[in-house]
Amino acid sequence: MPKERPTARVLAMLELLQDRPGISGADLARRLGVGERTVRRYAAHLADLGIPVTAERGRYGGYWLPPAFRLPPLALTDGEAAAVVLGLLAGSPHGVPGSATESALAKINRVLPEAVADQVTALRDTFARTRPDGQAAAPDSRIALGLATAARDRRRVRITYQSWRGETSARDLDPYGLVLHGGRWYVTGLDSLRAAIRVFRVDRVRSLEPAEDPRAEPPPPGYDPAAQLTEALGEVSGRHRVRVLLHTTLDQVARRVPPAAATLVQTPRGVLLETRAERFDTMAGYLAGLGCPLTVQEPAELREALAELSDRLASCAARTGEP
Repeated sequence: MPKERPTARVLAMLELLQDRPGISGADLARRLGVGERTVRRYAAHLADLGIPVTAERGRYGGYWLPPAFRLPPLALTDGEAAAVVLGLLAGSPHGVPGSATESALAKINRVLPEAVADQVTALRDTFARTRPDGQAAAPDSRIALGLATAARDRRRVRITYQSWRGETSARDLDPYGLVLHGGRWYVTGLDSLRAAIRVFRVDRVRSLEPAEDPRAEPPPPGYDPAAQLTEALGEVSGRHRVRVLLHTTLDQVARRVPPAAATLVQTPRGVLLETRAERFDTMAGYLAGLGCPLTVQEPAELREALAELSDRLASCAARTGEP
């Protein structure tokens, strides 16, 4: 077996420093199969190449790359590079904001070993996904990252937001978290305009800047952004199977029904909605909120719940407001 050359060990040390910041000299020496004096010499060699390695002595000392140091090129193993490609494929087109996904995939694929690149190409050629939402759009990456930073740092921001009706409004927002759901990015947070925690689509945020008062209200104890989104989107689940024919187009329904809430199938007579429900009265209200004619195929109990809801609404409409 040919002896490993020092240059290869220096590059191996660089890879270890990227993978394990703060790794001790003794651990480096053991992994590289050299003495600690040689490790110090390798660190000096990396510094000569313009890669400053920081060494901290003492019991809890170790070797570090500067936090803000940008290393060209990034050293990835074949498995790590393939994992990055898989993540990018799974995230596109809207999981990773912006058009950088395609360029990143192309760059990584160019430097992969031939065997791994061939496997990645095979995956890409045979890869398919369920349609997240016909209306889904990638958000501005700068806005998505700005919201994420504000949520982490508990800072209030000023946003301009465009509603589904096309109306634009400005408000202060205390972001609490970002959630990727059905091909869309959402941000949850305390909305100054409504004085309540609300959910916003990130692709509809038209501008983002620091608020005049940057102090944000903390979220309630145990707050879960994903649970907030699920509740806001009106997702339903339960024991009872529901089949409803919506007399409208698939594009119209897709704007109102999240992909995880129901299965939607275009038929000659309309859009077949299939889902499950725990309570028929809740499902009746959900269907009424879609705002389109519909025919309940099953179960019969849902028809009764819709009739009861209709009677209650008619009773409310008949009230004059007099004592």
